[in-house]
Amino acid sequence: MARRAPLGIIVAVSLFAAVGHATQSRQVSSDARGQTASIDKVLADAVGRGDVPGVVAMAVDRRGIIYQGAFGAADVSNGRPLTTDAIFRIASMTKPVTTVAAMQLLEQGRFSLEDPAEKYLPELAHLSVFETFDPKTGAYTVRPARKKVTIRHLLTHTSGLGYNFTSPIVRDFKPRAGEEYPAGPLLFEPGDQWVYGTGVDWMGRLVESISGKTLEEYFRERIFGPLAMSDTFYNVPDGKQRRLVAVHRRRADGTFERDPNQPPLSVTRFNGGGGLASTAVDYVHFLQMFLNSGTWNGARILSADTVRIMGANHIGTVGVPALKTALPERSSDFTFVNDGRDKWGLGFLITTDQQAGKRSAGSLSWGGINNTYFWVDPARGIAGVILMQFLPFADSKALAVYDSFERGVYQLAGR
Repeated sequence: MARRAPLGIIVAVSLFAAVGHATQSRQVSSDARGQTASIDKVLADAVGRGDVPGVVAMAVDRRGIIYQGAFGAADVSNGRPLTTDAIFRIASMTKPVTTVAAMQLLEQGRFSLEDPAEKYLPELAHLSVFETFDPKTGAYTVRPARKKVTIRHLLTHTSGLGYNFTSPIVRDFKPRAGEEYPAGPLLFEPGDQWVYGTGVDWMGRLVESISGKTLEEYFRERIFGPLAMSDTFYNVPDGKQRRLVAVHRRRADGTFERDPNQPPLSVTRFNGGGGLASTAVDYVHFLQMFLNSGTWNGARILSADTVRIMGANHIGTVGVPALKTALPERSSDFTFVNDGRDKWGLGFLITTDQQAGKRSAGSLSWGGINNTYFWVDPARGIAGVILMQFLPFADSKALAVYDSFERGVYQLAGR
């Protein structure tokens, strides 16, 4: 059903709708209708206050959708309204998809998590590690890495490879004349620390090398096709581009404008760490597969044991720290993690502690740089995705909307 909210905000909501053919119809209680309205109000009010330009949110249990709604504008430059089938640039929400592809190859015995990455990616041989870096002059010293980067390191952000928005050293590093670094230098010895970086970008290249297919081909054949993710692409077809949401940027005064640097509509090289566009309903198919131990609508994507392994701690005593941003215009500080206590699995942040009114301990989550987020709570059989489309990442008001949505979902589910 569709209805108009205050301030002319467009709202599209369907309660207990189907996910593919897997969902059974259910009776909707008056309490559930009231809680759905409460979530609607939270999201609509966030748009009405100007906290976010628009939002699509969806939550599922193991059987199907328990909430969906769309509020605000897909493009503030022309007021085009958001709908629940809007296509968002999901950026690093690509990483779990790439990780699933890698785990499918692992199930086939094509590699081991402890294999040195250089066995498949020669560029990762003979890596160097920063010994010193002078932020004022850019002067640096490096030494040979004592340990090899393994596939597990790449999948868990413990390789020592960073991003320019998570590390001022990566941001400012300029090789001296005559020096070449196909990868790195590393920020630390592999396995010693956690920093968000390009490890899964490299895993995408490994998937292509081992499978003999491009990521786009592999994903379509082995993941998107079986999961009925018909609106997920690296290159959105011409006929669907009208549903693409514009990337926005928060101005200094808190208002939004269309970012002049929109992502390209067509690419020829596919990045395992980012680049996909998708819808909320497509992505909850993906999340529901994890709730159902690797299956969706009768299609087995991963074994139940592999799903369990992906959700386990793979960084040992290392903790996932909150990070200071190195590019404030691109990302705010990573304040949404439980500093030092959260862990990393294969493809996901692992919430170590029960969150009051929210997800369980052991829940899996991550997001994308344009303020798209998801979580999967295997213990209580709940998953959710909330899609916004603006910079900077980890915007405090976007995170507040995410928090309120998640709390509303658990109240709605009565769990």
